[in-house]
Amino acid sequence: MPSYLVQCSYTSAALAALIANPQDRSEHVKKVAKKLGGKISGSWLSFGEHDLVMLVEMPDNISVAALALAAAAGGSLKSIKTTPLLSLTDGLAALKKAATSGYTPIVTS
Repeated sequence: MPSYLVQCSYTSAALAALIANPQDRSEHVKKVAKKLGGKISGSWLSFGEHDLVMLVEMPDNISVAALALAAAAGGSLKSIKTTPLLSLTDGLAALKKAATSGYTPIVTS
């Protein structure tokens, strides 16, 4: 099943609500992912640009888009970024295929 990196940032109102009533929302998100045919492999709170990072396995791009859209529609996120991940095997296959693509870069001086 394809893997995705999902990075989320909460709104200030959502952070204030979580500070007032700390709770683990990952169980709810796990149920949503399962209903869409996937699973959450792991989730972490983080510092910096994103407040939450998740590794998600979903059947396809449409399913992970549905997960991201549902989360974004809730109003507690100011941003959500989904990045498809390639296994090392698939990444190496892509590198080998790129070598046969015939692409040539523009040469600038």
